[in-house]
Amino acid sequence: MHRCCLPGADWSADSLLLEGEEAHHALRVMRLRPGDVCELFDGEGQAARVRVAAVSGASMRVEVEELLAPLPPVAEIVLALAVPKGAHMDLVVQKAVELGVSRVVPLLTQRTIVRLDAREAQAKQLKWQRTALEACKQCGVNRVPQVELPQPYDRFLQRGDVPGLRLQCAILPQARPLRELLEAARADGASACTLLIGPEGDFSPAEYEAGAAAGYAPVSLGPIILRVETAVFMAVAAARYALDR
Repeated sequence: MHRCCLPGADWSADSLLLEGEEAHHALRVMRLRPGDVCELFDGEGQAARVRVAAVSGASMRVEVEELLAPLPPVAEIVLALAVPKGAHMDLVVQKAVELGVSRVVPLLTQRTIVRLDAREAQAKQLKWQRTALEACKQCGVNRVPQVELPQPYDRFLQRGDVPGLRLQCAILPQARPLRELLEAARADGASACTLLIGPEGDFSPAEYEAGAAAGYAPVSLGPIILRVETAVFMAVAAARYALDR
């Protein structure tokens, strides 16, 4: 079923008005017409089945037919990763959202190839946030994860608003298998974690030391050296498997 997003939707209203990009997509791409049924979600976890009541120019009015049951809760996973080069970040955001992350934090590390000024960083953030929204529409997720502005690695480590178990994917001899720490966390009843994933050239020794000082345990994804995007998919999927309830 076609899905549209209306942030701040008032589900108690007799009808709702969809405007802007979402209305344009619904009318010009999905070609919805009066009488058609679609799903509308607010980006905060609530959704409803609605029927198109009227179309006026580039806007669409819908009537709520049924509020949908909320999706089962999943583990809270914050993904903080060094921005990969090329278009790989778009793929990472798309698939991470489909895998159920709650937040994506793009990082600029010592060995990050991508360098962004303030204007470029804002443009990238808006683009990635739109990718997250489109992924939610495609896979049925009703809560749109926040994609933050790219930020320095050191600044991120100083933040206290990251949840649960802190894990840094590492190519280090002392790194413990990711499975071990996740299984221990599950046994303790944990349902949240923060994953740190480095750039193509890996974290620097100083960054590993800073991560450890900030409470991030080094974990191994196995003996095979993975591309950034592959490491993301593996780590997030493993965290979901271990910490979902």
